[in-house]
Amino acid sequence: MQQTKTVEFGYFAPTGSDDARGRAFSPALRHAVGVASETFTSLWLADHFMFEGADVNEAWVELSYLAGLAPRMQIGHMVLCNSYRQPSLTAKMGASLQALSDGRFVLGYGAGWHKPEYQAYGFDFPAAATRVAMMEEGLEIIKTMWRESPASWHGRYYHVEDARCEPRPDPMPPILIGGTGEQLTLRAVARHADWWNIYARSAEFTRHKLAVLREHCDREGRDVASVRKTWAGPVVIDRDHEAALRRAGDAVGGDHPGITGDPAAVREQIQAFVDMGFDMFQLHFDRFPDTFDMELFMSEVIPAFR
Repeated sequence: MQQTKTVEFGYFAPTGSDDARGRAFSPALRHAVGVASETFTSLWLADHFMFEGADVNEAWVELSYLAGLAPRMQIGHMVLCNSYRQPSLTAKMGASLQALSDGRFVLGYGAGWHKPEYQAYGFDFPAAATRVAMMEEGLEIIKTMWRESPASWHGRYYHVEDARCEPRPDPMPPILIGGTGEQLTLRAVARHADWWNIYARSAEFTRHKLAVLREHCDREGRDVASVRKTWAGPVVIDRDHEAALRRAGDAVGGDHPGITGDPAAVREQIQAFVDMGFDMFQLHFDRFPDTFDMELFMSEVIPAFR
């Protein structure tokens, strides 16, 4: 399999697990990250406070822990919810983590979507258009605080006045925006993002969204090739193709099918995204804390893309 450019793989680590709860989670996480660090180049975490009854660790706390646990890996969130923290606080936290991690931080950012979580934690849940507008203002404040000191910026939803954010990040963390909304989110990607992420969608669905992103980039006077394309989601892998399909169940035919099959099928599915220009895959595996499936992926899939 010939590759025209390097394809990178990141480990999308869990923030909790039904099979490793409480104090059992930390050693299980350390083991999985130790395995992943042999081949994967980055670590990623979702940003949730609660999710369907599962144990969930706070994403900034866990990412800071992982930054020390895996000192050679890039780190980021998939993705931070703008609504959950004042953008000025996010700017400060990101700048600090960038300094303390020797420049390994990627700012993964999004407008938020999980309504039950918003409501449970007392956050307003405005319409999607408002959440995207707030996200864009949030990013403007973050970028301003990272570039200027003192920083002042005034918008409809947020403002800062003579805000200092030292040490300012050096280098500036890449900004990744996750989402697929055609009118607003992909326009925000064209305006603000260094990287774009699509979560667990099929190649056909992704191809369409990429065409929409290209149109937004054209309107913004930007080359779509300047936006790094990344795909995140679950991999269900087994030496027995049918066993993998059974394990994935109804997800295979759903809106977020992920990548499923034996190693050959998994390689083929990843290649379809690579052919579209995707060169970063942030992947999670359903059998955590067992790492057999991740190790199978590392030994029989990743080498084909090196």
